[in-house]
Amino acid sequence: MDDVVTLREITSETVRSVTALEVAPEQRGFVAPNAVSIAQAYFEPKAWFRAVAAGDELVGFVMVYREPPATFYVWRFMIDARYQGRGYGKRAMELLLDEAQRDGAKEVTLSVVPGEGSALAFYARLGFAETGEVEGDEHVMRLSLEPGDADRTEDER
Repeated sequence: MDDVVTLREITSETVRSVTALEVAPEQRGFVAPNAVSIAQAYFEPKAWFRAVAAGDELVGFVMVYREPPATFYVWRFMIDARYQGRGYGKRAMELLLDEAQRDGAKEVTLSVVPGEGSALAFYARLGFAETGEVEGDEHVMRLSLEPGDADRTEDER
């Protein structure tokens, strides 16, 4: 990955490009289209969303529900099928974790639909662990931002 990955505000000039980004056909059941996410964000004051850019190219979309310092929930996360496997998703998540730390969040949560083509393994590689909670058909995952917390059991927290 040679391109610098950034999270950019979506503007009237970039919104069409962002809504044209898509996951692979077999992944479509796991994440809502970006147009739906952007529309939902306009009706939720705590939504924060950005395009993922690699250099000058828009490659993905992220949206979080953020209520500092207690809540930082990754609501939507996608990298266009043409750009997957290049490290852009990992770097975009690192940037989101930086945002969470600036908010003072102690943990980041997300939910993921399990199944063939799901992002569950991707999130696990980044350190997220399943909590055992299920919301609808989505499994809740958590990543602690507290130093040393990753090695403690749930009962010790």
